[in-house]
Amino acid sequence: MNKALRPAVIAGNWKMNKTPAETSALISEIKPLVANADCTVIVGVPFVDLSEALEAVKGSKIGVAAQNCHWKESGAFTGEISPVTLAGMGVEYVILGHSERRQYFGETDRSVNARLTAALAAGLKVILCVGETREERESGITAEVVRKQIKLALQNITGEQLKNIIVAYEPVWAIGTGLTATAEQANDVCAIIRACTAELYDNAAAQRLTIQYGGSMNAKNAAELLAQPNVDGGLIGGASLVAADFAAIATAASK
Repeated sequence: MNKALRPAVIAGNWKMNKTPAETSALISEIKPLVANADCTVIVGVPFVDLSEALEAVKGSKIGVAAQNCHWKESGAFTGEISPVTLAGMGVEYVILGHSERRQYFGETDRSVNARLTAALAAGLKVILCVGETREERESGITAEVVRKQIKLALQNITGEQLKNIIVAYEPVWAIGTGLTATAEQANDVCAIIRACTAELYDNAAAQRLTIQYGGSMNAKNAAELLAQPNVDGGLIGGASLVAADFAAIATAASK
């Protein structure tokens, strides 16, 4: 981390977990544990839990994220959620391009760009996910894959809009598998993302960009990962569902 240049951000991606009542209870557990955290803390909850989450975080510095949004403000898109609706609720962040959305629901770099553009236009801040599969890493094309995802996702996004984007590097092979990139591997790819951003914009914009690592970051390995110069936080899966573990990661990011 380099807090002199950019904020550290710890975001929990709860995925398809927790009822509304369980959401309120978990946030109530988390709130006192992160009250003095010297980093931005976000919880990304299922759509049906957003109202409860927004109510539960009141009086704290915790932000709330949706886990996806559509690229249209309204229309015949059954089961989708408009970014305008999210913003109208008071949601501040949205997670876009997660590998599970790409893998299971057919999202592409192009559709991620459309969603990102719409989210920014609605006033949301975006956590943009990129990352390679195990096959791509073993084939030695991690850099090419990640650079392509970044370039297509950020197509027609201005430097001013970039200020409202956080990038999360999530190696697909390390999500929910128990495998974790080494601290050096995570830093290397985050550095590739930063260099690519500098090419698209300029070095100042790249140095302002918060780049998280997401891939089985937990309470035990967070400090080592966050000590890397290009790792500015984490997008946390399973560990974000346990208040003490999530708080421990926020504590590591506060140092």
